[in-house]
Amino acid sequence: MSELGKRLKDARESKGYSLDDLQRITKIQKRYLTGIEEGSYDSMPGKFYVRAFIKQYCEAVGLPPEEIFEEYKSEIPVTQHEEIPDSLSRVQTRKTVSESSSKILDFIPTLLIVVVIIGIFFIAWVFLSGKMGNNDAADNDTNKNSQVAVDEKDVPKEGDDSKKSSDKEEKPAADEDKKQDKEAHSNDTKKEDAQTLEQTSVQGYKTTYELNGTDQFNLSLSAEGDSWIRVYNQEEKILFEGTLKKGDQEDLDLSEESQAYLVIGDAANAIISVNGEEVEYGIPTDVVRQDVIINYSKESSE
Repeated sequence: MSELGKRLKDARESKGYSLDDLQRITKIQKRYLTGIEEGSYDSMPGKFYVRAFIKQYCEAVGLPPEEIFEEYKSEIPVTQHEEIPDSLSRVQTRKTVSESSSKILDFIPTLLIVVVIIGIFFIAWVFLSGKMGNNDAADNDTNKNSQVAVDEKDVPKEGDDSKKSSDKEEKPAADEDKKQDKEAHSNDTKKEDAQTLEQTSVQGYKTTYELNGTDQFNLSLSAEGDSWIRVYNQEEKILFEGTLKKGDQEDLDLSEESQAYLVIGDAANAIISVNGEEVEYGIPTDVVRQDVIINYSKESSE
């Protein structure tokens, strides 16, 4: 075993990862991971992939790739390009797909655009015509009602005095109900506006957030592809651990916790949401392993 291989293996074992765990996190075949630890690179596709696999191995076990490449440069094969190939970067592939999709819009026929504009004007004209017709009808009804009111003005009716008295009594109660509804709506709006999820620090592969202004801490985990995730609380108790596949979702109510510590393998495939708000990674998602720390200060519901 080479010095580099021993260093990587010790780091893996200190994390409690087996080679099978590391294979799930990095998506690198187990035989290649074994070759890296043994310093045997002949079984790999080429020098370029050797460097790429070592970089992903380092990120998964928490070692800084730049320092490892510098310290063991005599053991690691040298190539002209040190960046991971495009085929290994899921993020770059997604960007390419998105750019290709956006270009399709450039080929929409001009005739279709003209037809859409004409349709919008036609709908607007129909809407305005109907509205004008409704206004005319309403004016006619108002005139008729006014005439009837004038004819009946001088005719005394039984119960008028009692009805007026009842209306006066009911009006304050109705106004009070409306006032309470407005206050309740205002309080709900303030609570929604008060919630903040602020990114406070980024160190290495760790990103820290502060959740304030809310009495709820609902954590939602979902995946667009295979992603291994472990969630601890402030007492280092494991609240969730497992591999989410595409379309899977895991919801956790952490309202009674003060911290959630997430270890995420293959972060490009994982989506994290807090109280319905998606958490943006502070580190580019081409970094395979990322740690996300969310500190929570519970606000009283009163």
